[in-house]
Amino acid sequence: MQTDSEFSLPEIHQSFSINKNSLDKEGLRYFAYNFVKDGEVYEQDAGNFLLDWLNEKDHIIVQTSGSTGKPKKIKVFKKHMINSARATGKFFKAEEGTTALLCLPANYIAGKMMLIRAMVLGWKIDLVPPKTIPLDTVYKQYDFCAMVPLQLDNSLNRLHLIKKLIVGGGPVSENLKELVQGIKTKIFETYGMTETVSHIAARRINPKKKDKKDANFFKALPNITLNIDNRNCLVIKAPQLNEETIITNDVVELKTYKKFLWKGRHDNVINSGGVKLYPEEIETKLQLLIGHRFFITSVPDDALGDKVILLIERDYDKIAYLTLREGIQNLNTLNKYEIPKEIHFLPQFIGTENGKVQRKQTVELALNSKF
Repeated sequence: MQTDSEFSLPEIHQSFSINKNSLDKEGLRYFAYNFVKDGEVYEQDAGNFLLDWLNEKDHIIVQTSGSTGKPKKIKVFKKHMINSARATGKFFKAEEGTTALLCLPANYIAGKMMLIRAMVLGWKIDLVPPKTIPLDTVYKQYDFCAMVPLQLDNSLNRLHLIKKLIVGGGPVSENLKELVQGIKTKIFETYGMTETVSHIAARRINPKKKDKKDANFFKALPNITLNIDNRNCLVIKAPQLNEETIITNDVVELKTYKKFLWKGRHDNVINSGGVKLYPEEIETKLQLLIGHRFFITSVPDDALGDKVILLIERDYDKIAYLTLREGIQNLNTLNKYEIPKEIHFLPQFIGTENGKVQRKQTVELALNSKF
């Protein structure tokens, strides 16, 4: 096990700059201190992280998002974050001199990793407030940026400002994928988690026609190998990012040790009438019918075991309900087991701080208020 005394933080890359300031370690430390002292909230978050990064410890404490359970704080080693940054640079061909835009909060792993990539790879990074419409005050073009799906959805008319975009923090909807086809920006959906120090795989969601054959498969970054366990859940070996093998709850179809198709969460699987159903697959089929946030879940049923239900985040509207029910019945991509037996409306879902739906808590709310 590495100790603090054995770890030595590498020098800041000579080509690195932040908000047009070219800085070494000492200069960056002073810059970060001023962010904390006088900056806006998002700048204070960035400043606090940079001060943590520049201290003598071999690790930082990172908070998980809470999308699959209660948010928790975990220890992440700086050497693993550096390795992750280098793997990203190699995979996306984002080398020294890359201009980058940070529009994510620096108090979560995705925002932290953008700053680390800049320091390690020699990027020229600018910070803007992490808003849902992140490009509204941006007037120059950048080589690289990271967003969550909601930010992408709100940036479609300004994507010409970004040459290469990675999107994480939640699945990209089929509707959003349709909207970005033909856009020049190279857009990648990423797969990862805090425990893997950001993403470990990615797939292009607006590929050229000749590349569409394997477009649904995620491809692993360098130095990562993949396998599955007896549940068909993804197993990740990434010794440069985490010394332990990571066993996920993500059900996948494994094509090779480097490629996989994500099917859904094992903890969301529905067993209805003896048939295993993946809510995320059903949601993909329903996305073009529903203009609000929604998800598929189940409630106990004496005959079926689990009964498939659809929860929609909006006020109840009888006409909308009847129209949707008819649309679902006529949707030929759904098999008979996948058709929701009930449709319920909730004014507001329960979500995490960064916008992910907390399914379990939302279902409990629905059960207490509706069923």
